Amino acid sequence: MPDQFDYNSTRNKLILSEYGRNVQNMVKYIVALPTKEERNRYAQVVIDLMGFLNPHLRDVADFKHKLWDHLHIISDFKIDVDSPYPKPTVEAIHMKPEPLRYPNQRIKYKHYGKTIELMIEKAKSIEDPDRKRHMVQAVANFMKMAYVQWNKDSVTDESILSDLYNLSGGQLKLEENINLNRVEYRANPHTSTNSNNRGRTNNNQNNRGGSGGGGGGRTNNNNPRNNNNNQNRGRSNGPKKY
Repeated sequence: MPDQFDYNSTRNKLILSEYGRNVQNMVKYIVALPTKEERNRYAQVVIDLMGFLNPHLRDVADFKHKLWDHLHIISDFKIDVDSPYPKPTVEAIHMKPEPLRYPNQRIKYKHYGKTIELMIEKAKSIEDPDRKRHMVQAVANFMKMAYVQWNKDSVTDESILSDLYNLSGGQLKLEENINLNRVEYRANPHTSTNSNNRGRTNNNQNNRGGSGGGGGGRTNNNNPRNNNNNQNRGRSNGPKKY
């Protein structure tokens, strides 16, 4: 019995676990080969084996290039072979992306959202009068729809036009004889469907309760055979004559 067991925790760390420890040992063996000709020949065999172990990489663009990059990474960038692709650098592989910049701008009217403010800025930059008028009317209709969906209530056109005037800094407005589209709040169809299903379930349960309680009585009234059987049972229970 050996004195010490060979556990994975005592082995070298797997650099790319999807290829397994055997591939990593093969690459380590190739790095130690004395001649470059041998390293090139064995490296090509390992590349074919890596592609066989991960067939899903064939659907990736330039999957051969990716395999050679993985070969260099597994060797800790120590393998010296004639690769058909440029050798990757440590900085390029371990480069960290820049942190995302979250928007910190304050939205004036949250029920309209940031998109409305961007649309208003776009409308303000339009120079063609006819195109600008159509754009402003489209923005106002969108604002009305957003307001109704948020507040679940109707809103007057004057209120929408007033908000449009304030958001645009007094630069956008519509003519007085133009009416906005009529918008009505519509509930989520999935919610209404679930409510109807619950109502049907309650009705079915009530029907089951009614049939369970009065089923026997209806059966006796409608079926004369049951009535006759009940009468026969009553006669059999009477006093016997000797």
